[in-house]
Amino acid sequence: MVDAHRSWRKVKATDRRANEDFAVCMRDLVDLDYPNADKVRIVMDNLSTHTASSIYQTFAAAEARRILRRLEFHYTPKHASWLDMAEFEIGVMRRQCLDRRIDSRDLLETEVRAWERR
Repeated sequence: MVDAHRSWRKVKATDRRANEDFAVCMRDLVDLDYPNADKVRIVMDNLSTHTASSIYQTFAAAEARRILRRLEFHYTPKHASWLDMAEFEIGVMRRQCLDRRIDSRDLLETEVRAWERR
């Protein structure tokens, strides 16, 4: 995730790209990263997990509604990932942080946290 307005980025390493992973990231975004925002606008690609239904599949209905009330989804056009700022950040992270083989999850998370801070 990236917020160009405040030069902020957040990377979360997961074992897969599943509905639950996306839902937890969205909950953390509204509860931890932007707790005082009325609405958090999310610009993202059309990955199959990037949906409101992922949040409903992960959390109880009341919790899913609470999270979704604070989110506003905007999707980049298919075949236009170059419009997605997160894609730019992933490319930068690959060049600056992931330009070599990293053979353990712990080392990956340590490297990513250092990159985020820098």
